[in-house]
Amino acid sequence: MLQIAALLCLVIGIVHSYLGERYILIRLFRGDKVPHLFGSDFFTKGTLRFVWHIMTFAWWGFGYLLWQVSVGQENLTQTILYTVSTVSLLSALFSFGFTRGKHLSWVVFSVIAGITFYVAKNG
Repeated sequence: MLQIAALLCLVIGIVHSYLGERYILIRLFRGDKVPHLFGSDFFTKGTLRFVWHIMTFAWWGFGYLLWQVSVGQENLTQTILYTVSTVSLLSALFSFGFTRGKHLSWVVFSVIAGITFYVAKNG
């Protein structure tokens, strides 16, 4: 049962990113209704885009954890920490990339990734 839930997390992440990009974000960004911050609408569009897509990483992380529970992963605490670290690192990279570092969430996500990786590695 949990493996089905894990696979559904994978699917919902893919569908969310694809359909959101195709039917919501693209249409939202047309025209001149997006607020201009820091001199243009680049920051606003980048922020909306990375926030939308990091949900996919979160769902994939949840799916991976569900899969690990379903197969009886022995060291589940370490698996959880590595998964949080990975999802946080990907979120940091997307935040940094889509806003060219202007949205400072990348700093917080990087710290979370570092702390959780360190604790997973060193107990």
